[in-house]
Amino acid sequence: MNKQINFNEIIDIMREKLDNGGTVTFTPSGNSMYPMLRNGEDTVVLTKPKGRLHLFDLPLYVRKDGSYVMHRVVNFDSDGSYVMCGDNQFVYEHGVKDEDIIAVVTAFYRKGKPYTTQSFSYRLYLNIWYYTRFFRHCFSAAKRRTTGLLKTKTKDINNEENSDSNRENTI
Repeated sequence: MNKQINFNEIIDIMREKLDNGGTVTFTPSGNSMYPMLRNGEDTVVLTKPKGRLHLFDLPLYVRKDGSYVMHRVVNFDSDGSYVMCGDNQFVYEHGVKDEDIIAVVTAFYRKGKPYTTQSFSYRLYLNIWYYTRFFRHCFSAAKRRTTGLLKTKTKDINNEENSDSNRENTI
């Protein structure tokens, strides 16, 4: 049985285990890393990073507001800080520093099957997902606009039908 707990309740235990060379395994929640990590379904394995992170590493870090996030390194700022972004997002988060990093994903489990961050299938996913980002963003924007237009058109049609039925009732 899985129990949901607040991250703040276990972060000290996680840090201690990581500092002693251990790994931490848990099931993250949220949709920002979809399709790689599905909300509440997939499990990640974390270890303490050995030195600086690399492009496409997937760290767990703490934001200035105290929230814990797992997003991908997509670039580096000129001051040496990391630029992060979820796989299912298009807005970059700047200014994440080494001291904000708690751990880095080294493997994950989907439907019980393990995938390491060094495996061919994971590396293939990274390249396809990252380098199609521009096209996915364009598609997403077009989809939002189309959905918005359809909703507006449907609302206009419904309003016309309602006003027609109101006219019939007043005659």
